[in-house]
Amino acid sequence: MLMTLIIVIVTAVISLIALNNQKFKADLIFWPSVIQSNGQYYRFLSYGFIHADLIHLSFNMISLYSFGVFIERDIFSAPWLFGDNGRWYFLAMYILALIVATIPDYFKYRNTYGYTALGASGAVSAVIFSGIILQPTMEINFMFIPFPIKGYIFGILFLAMSWYLAKKGKDNIGHVAHFFGALFGVAFTVIAGKLFANEKVDLLSQFIHSVFKH
Repeated sequence: MLMTLIIVIVTAVISLIALNNQKFKADLIFWPSVIQSNGQYYRFLSYGFIHADLIHLSFNMISLYSFGVFIERDIFSAPWLFGDNGRWYFLAMYILALIVATIPDYFKYRNTYGYTALGASGAVSAVIFSGIILQPTMEINFMFIPFPIKGYIFGILFLAMSWYLAKKGKDNIGHVAHFFGALFGVAFTVIAGKLFANEKVDLLSQFIHSVFKH
């Protein structure tokens, strides 16, 4: 079974339990002040397996499945990249992205008792941007965009919008997690490709060449 599908199933099950059990949800949610005071570092990971509501869960899991299957099965597991170990590199990227995406908010809000966050959006952003660095000219379709858009163009717009909305800070969406999750997806893919691929490859140079050639 694909690691992507396993992540989707596990996240859906835990999220559905949390939607009907507030104590369970509170025990897993990303809560910087509680992490600092109680040393509950598992929250850097557990928050990514719970969601605010069914819409939040559905959007993240549909996005993860749509991109994750392609990246894990068709690219990460390709003989020239990670081969049979592709699924494990995919899992490592996803888990590490959950952690990395929340680090900026941890330091910003660790003394703010009322701040909490949840959802897999940061890790999903990492998966999407891993796909963009690998296939920059692929066409991306989103329900909110009425026409396909090239991956690298979407990436630029996404990062700019996430940074702007994070600075504005007038909604309850984790734009900082989106931004840093996306950057981590790029960094992980480029570094892993250079150090651990079966055929060592400079994915950043390939990305730049593909964009300008296009």
